[in-house]
Amino acid sequence: MKKLTLFLMTVFTVFSFTAFAQDTSKHKEKMKMKMEQSKYSCPMHADVTSDKPDKCSKCGMDLKKKEMKAYSCPMHADVVSDQPGKCSKCGMDLKKKEVKTYICPMHADVTSEKPGSCSKCGMDLKEKKKD
Repeated sequence: MKKLTLFLMTVFTVFSFTAFAQDTSKHKEKMKMKMEQSKYSCPMHADVTSDKPDKCSKCGMDLKKKEMKAYSCPMHADVVSDQPGKCSKCGMDLKKKEVKTYICPMHADVTSEKPGSCSKCGMDLKEKKKD
């Protein structure tokens, strides 16, 4: 009986941790999407973001517009820069990225560099046409 109880407790613990880990990764993905949609952030508190100019809720500083990373390595997508140069991993020239902007048809203030859904209404973001 003790072995059965110990086995059941182990199985329950494993399933609990698995469910928690999945929930955490979903939360991280949502936070990442929110950060990508935010155009402004506090210079002192990177977690304070907004999609429009505002004041930091922690220190009162003006939120600064984020600089877009427009250059990346063709072989290493994680190597990005806001100016031309060489990849730190392989030495290739960084290539200028075509920056696409996706916008919610109902909430023009919700934008992203990647397709996704609106954080306010859930609609699919549509690619913003170049003027």
